[in-house]
Amino acid sequence: EQQRYPEETVNIVRSAFTGGLVGWLYGGLPAFRQARSDFIERSQGEAFQNRADAVQSAHRAGLRSFIRYGWRWSWRVAVFVTIFNTVSTSLSVYRNKTTISNFASAGAFTGALFRMHLGLPGLAGGLVFGTAFGIPAGGLLMIVQKLAGETLQEKRNRERREQYERKLSEWQSRLSVTEVLGEVEGNTQGGSQME
Repeated sequence: EQQRYPEETVNIVRSAFTGGLVGWLYGGLPAFRQARSDFIERSQGEAFQNRADAVQSAHRAGLRSFIRYGWRWSWRVAVFVTIFNTVSTSLSVYRNKTTISNFASAGAFTGALFRMHLGLPGLAGGLVFGTAFGIPAGGLLMIVQKLAGETLQEKRNRERREQYERKLSEWQSRLSVTEVLGEVEGNTQGGSQME
């Protein structure tokens, strides 16, 4: 209707990208350090052309681990964040208000979904962990929105009101043009009857 994607959808995509990036760094940086130090320990007896060749080989080993383990964490964190934000945003849009219970429910659902393969105990543990994660995450997001000056619901309601007022003024201007045309038509018919 407004010829753009809803802000909620854009926020979900942004958070998924950010979650993937944070996951990549979280998994990749320790793996880089560990692989580099392991390579240095293992290659004590190897003969290298020079010092630069040895350092380059150590960095390549670290980079391979950074990519491999970073990717493992990246996609998992991105999927977790996407599911969490999709559920919490859907609840907020459906209920037209943002509450801690939306985030607690989203965390419980996401945690249970990620631990479902461990059976009923895993499902229950994921539910508890997700709820415990969702409450502070939701509180933090609500505080950030308050500090920004306008929550998403307030912004959405303001945009809807502005759009309604704009359409109403357009409709009234079209209606006034129709009334003017009716008067002009009436005047021309009245003039032709007098003649």
